[in-house]
Amino acid sequence: MKIAFTASRAEVAQTALAVLSARYGNVAPEEADVIVALGGDGFMLQTLHSTQALGLPVYGMNRGTIGFLMNEYAADDLVERLNAAEEAVINPLVMKATHTDGRSSMALALNEVALLREGPQAAKLRITVDGRVRMEELVCDGALVATPAGSTAYNYSAHGPILPIGADVLALTAVAAFRPRRWRGALLPKTATVRFDVLEPEKRPVMADADGISHRDVVSVEITSDPNISHSILFDPGHGLEERLISEQFT
Repeated sequence: MKIAFTASRAEVAQTALAVLSARYGNVAPEEADVIVALGGDGFMLQTLHSTQALGLPVYGMNRGTIGFLMNEYAADDLVERLNAAEEAVINPLVMKATHTDGRSSMALALNEVALLREGPQAAKLRITVDGRVRMEELVCDGALVATPAGSTAYNYSAHGPILPIGADVLALTAVAAFRPRRWRGALLPKTATVRFDVLEPEKRPVMADADGISHRDVVSVEITSDPNISHSILFDPGHGLEERLISEQFT
């Protein structure tokens, strides 16, 4: 098995990279059968995005902080673990944003796309789902659309629901909603197209964040799930993403 190792800049991750490369070899991603990412969840997302075009499965080992998307680190028996690993396939969200200066930007997100206020005043957003206005005005610190894989991340911190990995739904969750008071959001079909329009963008600037990459000063954002793009993540048996999502709800 040809393995391509990649690691975050953290010292503990770089040390693991040296140990594993010496033991198992380290080929270029273009020559590999599998990619092993050493770091935390943030680095795992970076690796999935950067290797998307290769179509290779990615197996993460936790050398970071949280590691929800990662497996436990161990230098021994890596090939055996890779052969026995369970696969989870995730479709990303596609974000298309229009900015105050007229330009457009696009990004992919495996966890969530979040709209967040840039200044001291609350954001005002209009929410449209599949061409139908569902909320004329949401006054809030922000709002997000999360995938099942990302439902335990920012979405859960904002009191959104945890979604089973096989669920064909997306979570639309408000961040500190002021009006309507304490509005928690909605569950939407995975096929839905969600559009946010920023009301009073000059007075109440808003940025869009796709898996930690910020796009500032947006006036509208359209979000869809793309079934034609998929990412494969590998987990040790019994510790797959579905089991983790269920266990998280009883922690």
